[in-house]
Amino acid sequence: MKFTIRIKALAAAGLASGVAVASLAMMNDTAVAAQTVTNKNTLTPSSAHRTKPTVVLVHGAFADSSSWNSEVGHLRRHGFPVYAIDTPLRGLAFDSAYVEAQLKTLKGPVVLVGHSYAGEVISQVAAETPNVKALVYVAALIPRVGDSANSLIGQFPGSRLTPENLRTVPLPGGDTDVYIKAAKYGTVYGNGLPKSAIDVASVTQEPIAFLAFSDKATVNPPAKTPKWAVVATEDHAVPTAAQEFGARRVGAHLIRTRSGHDVPAISPEAVDRAIVAAADSVH
Repeated sequence: MKFTIRIKALAAAGLASGVAVASLAMMNDTAVAAQTVTNKNTLTPSSAHRTKPTVVLVHGAFADSSSWNSEVGHLRRHGFPVYAIDTPLRGLAFDSAYVEAQLKTLKGPVVLVGHSYAGEVISQVAAETPNVKALVYVAALIPRVGDSANSLIGQFPGSRLTPENLRTVPLPGGDTDVYIKAAKYGTVYGNGLPKSAIDVASVTQEPIAFLAFSDKATVNPPAKTPKWAVVATEDHAVPTAAQEFGARRVGAHLIRTRSGHDVPAISPEAVDRAIVAAADSVH
């Protein structure tokens, strides 16, 4: 069922977001489990003798930067500088500008990682930010010019991001935020998580502006930037077919994992493999 949302743009004033910064911890690289991807290449870890790119993690709708806790730990243990950005979730233009501003403070090459809605954000940012040298999409929407979350999700059956599963909160001034109903969180977003984790996440989720679902991409992901896509095969939010469609359209290496939508928490090892492979492509 296509989830179409029409509202006015939310005001950006007064929004505050933080950046969770993971400090650099150097140690010898250990072997990373290899996985075959669609082009039949083998993924290999980065050289211990090469300066490692900074990994920047961007969360999606209904989440915050703590959703990357497992990946941050893994990357730190393997000597990567890591930033996990708390994006405002105010819409594609605002969130992209916010992430771009964060990247301007970093030196050297960046591997940019986006989950879910953030696939749209990192695509936009990479097209405008020269130091982004590789992209990793995690259960993500991967747009081309003119695509929106609504149009990408609506092309394929299976999404439970439908009005009856959502709670809307009108804001002063006439704008609206959206949450997943707490009782539906496990079905829509968290299938595969322990019940205790679902119970907590369902009441601590971050709202996203309605307009974010209808915002259209204004640029394509840069064609020459290497891309990886971790595809969740049991996703009830962004249909697996939508993830694969977007990934194939931009020539991303595919890594499939049996997971619901919250891949960073449910299947972090697949995300770690994709990130290390992406980092290894940066020279």
